[in-house]
Amino acid sequence: MKLQAYRLQNYRRLRDVVIELDDEISIFVGANNSGKTSAVQGLYSMLRGEVKKFELFDFSAALWAEIDAVGRTPPGDEDAPKRLPSILLDLWFRVGEDDLATAMSLLPSTEWDGKCVGIRVAFEPRDAHDLVWKFHELHEKANNAAVALAVKRKADGEQAVEAGAEDAAAVVADAGEYKPWPESLTKYLTKELSKEYTFRYYVLDERAFVGYQAKEADYEPLPLGKEPGGAAILKSLVRVDFLRAQRHLDDPDTGSSDRAESLSRRLSRFYHRNLEKRGDDHAALKALDTSEKELNFHLKEVFSDTLKRLAKLGYPGVNNPEIVIRAALDPTTVLGQDAKVHYVIPGVASAQLPDSYNGLGFKNLVYMVVELLDLHEQWKAEEDKRAPLHLVFIEEPEAHLHAQIQQVFIRNVLRLLEDANDHATFFHTQLVITTHSPHILYERGFSPIRYFRRVSDQLGHHTDVRNLSLFKTGASEAPAREFLQRYLKLTHCDLFFSDAVILVEGNVERLLLPAMIEVAAKRLRSSALTILEVGGAFAHKFQELIAFVGLTTLVITDLDSVTVKTDAEKAAAQGAGAEGAVDGDDEDDDLKPFELEDDDEAEPGGKKKSKKRGSTCHAHVEGAVTSNQTLISWIPKKRSMAELWEVTAEQKTLSLAEDSNAEVRVAYQIKVSVTVGATTSQLCGRTLEEAFGLENADWCQAEANRAVGLKLRSAPSSPEELAEKLHNRVVGKNFDKTRFALEVLASGPLNGWKVPAYIAEGLAWLEAKVAHELEADAAIAIEVATIEPTAADVVAVIVAPGQTA
Repeated sequence: MKLQAYRLQNYRRLRDVVIELDDEISIFVGANNSGKTSAVQGLYSMLRGEVKKFELFDFSAALWAEIDAVGRTPPGDEDAPKRLPSILLDLWFRVGEDDLATAMSLLPSTEWDGKCVGIRVAFEPRDAHDLVWKFHELHEKANNAAVALAVKRKADGEQAVEAGAEDAAAVVADAGEYKPWPESLTKYLTKELSKEYTFRYYVLDERAFVGYQAKEADYEPLPLGKEPGGAAILKSLVRVDFLRAQRHLDDPDTGSSDRAESLSRRLSRFYHRNLEKRGDDHAALKALDTSEKELNFHLKEVFSDTLKRLAKLGYPGVNNPEIVIRAALDPTTVLGQDAKVHYVIPGVASAQLPDSYNGLGFKNLVYMVVELLDLHEQWKAEEDKRAPLHLVFIEEPEAHLHAQIQQVFIRNVLRLLEDANDHATFFHTQLVITTHSPHILYERGFSPIRYFRRVSDQLGHHTDVRNLSLFKTGASEAPAREFLQRYLKLTHCDLFFSDAVILVEGNVERLLLPAMIEVAAKRLRSSALTILEVGGAFAHKFQELIAFVGLTTLVITDLDSVTVKTDAEKAAAQGAGAEGAVDGDDEDDDLKPFELEDDDEAEPGGKKKSKKRGSTCHAHVEGAVTSNQTLISWIPKKRSMAELWEVTAEQKTLSLAEDSNAEVRVAYQIKVSVTVGATTSQLCGRTLEEAFGLENADWCQAEANRAVGLKLRSAPSSPEELAEKLHNRVVGKNFDKTRFALEVLASGPLNGWKVPAYIAEGLAWLEAKVAHELEADAAIAIEVATIEPTAADVVAVIVAPGQTA
């Protein structure tokens, strides 16, 4: 049996998410506050079924207005209480023939012949109509009492005014300000939720569902009876355990070690829970027996003289009893107190260090392994009551671990829990890992990744979960999928943990962009950004991945202008380069390859691709086109320089998904005003270096900045001459682009240079997009802060509890 998927509705920021689990390991990733912890905590809380552990803030914030709307309906409205929300958890188990006996209670009918059984756990009103009626009654009584109090205070205040008392006018004005509890239905449920809501369980019929969504909006699942009860059935199917991120293995300071736990103490607990129960382990029992006999002999020798003296005293009324001191060795005590974990230095057997002398990383790794084994042994020890499925959540295993150890852990964690005694098809373990580590994330490829995408709309926020095992699954798509997996792994990319992504042309942009953000978009400094160097020829390969996960993206690329060569010109260029060539030389290295897509005359409506090659040229050369595949095939799908310069800001932006506000925008060189002497012209650079030189002409031509590499030997006489000479300098073989970037950085962003206009525009767009998402989250937090607890002994404002994860 395996948990195929679960659907969670109305829990915190998870309005409605379906999370499909891998048969072995699922890895939950996403930016901060994207709902990963809520997905784990929601499953655990719903399975635990403890009403008192829930509070109003566990309901999605978008539901609070609807709850208050129900409270404002007039008494006697029969339909309003039906709108009160419930938190729902649908669990879908994939079962085999061996599991049918265990899952019998969840079969929807005798005609069932499917592969999945489903159960719904609902946290819902005990009696919705009674709940609303009680609220109205309390609300009316409280308001009447408040009115009476206000009348009395007003009268007292007016008398005080007549008597000339100080502050009497304020008392009169304040008489009607008091708002008694329950002011609203949300305020009522903040205090009374555990009395008004309960857990109920239902059987789901997979034939009534498509993609884990009911085919009919009014679908009513079959309620489970009280015997054996939904909670008992769930317990018989799955055991859920957690390994939390806070493992309390910090190095203990003197006098404050109570918070830290040594490995020795942890191993002692493991022995007490599991190994101690092995009464048939005669090798261990023999070792203890031998130790006990030897200790008895030692004690007899040590206490011999003392006992002989005690024997001379005698004791009235007793027939001269003898005192014997014997050892009583308890395995748990021996391991916990008289035995300690030590580290042996390889090659020096006598050099042994206590466990407190090793680093946090190694201790954390050993601790996690012992904890996992402990959980596994407890599951096995349930014997007849043992659930066929063990679901283990591991939270942030990367804590204190070096990158290499993180990879070792995720690579071998399943092997730790293998048990030869388990029936291969009946008992099964599934792991769910939440992480912020790219080293863990990419070790197993895309298949186990479940990406939590934040979605903001109309000052509401929720989460969508993307299953990357469904990304590019076709045979023809395998090469593209493999390329992305290898690239992201090799670069340790934190793409899936970011608020937004910036794809850049090359190393120069990657180096300069942080400084440019400092100048042009300072608010981005507080966002989690990924700057990924992909090159103009490869940026479009990330198009489908970015669209799939729905991550706001800025693509900063180059125009890469070229003049297209005819077949005869290409042949001539190849012939000229063939003489003196050696093996491995690119026979036409100076020609830039690119693809064009045109209408297929042979097939109406069809498209055909043709490979072209072009020679690098200045952007203003007549007939120049781009060789950049990002601009040709992704955004804005234009070829010529003239077309690219005419593209509007809207045409440079593309929506990624219908159900989110995520977008991708391209930024490439644009025409800017360039002044030399008294002449000003509208010119454009081909690359970042050219654009930088044009827009910072005086700065680049200053003697103090010669090291940047853009200072010309002779001063240009016109803007056009400046542009042409800068182009020749940059495309020359002696120009060092990396040195250019480093010299610009060394000068400092406040040293007079400005960010090229096309990059500044792109960063401003991204800043506005990311700021909108953060403001949406902040608006929800402010709304949460208006709902205060109303218990008599609590006076506080709660700010956004439980709404983020």
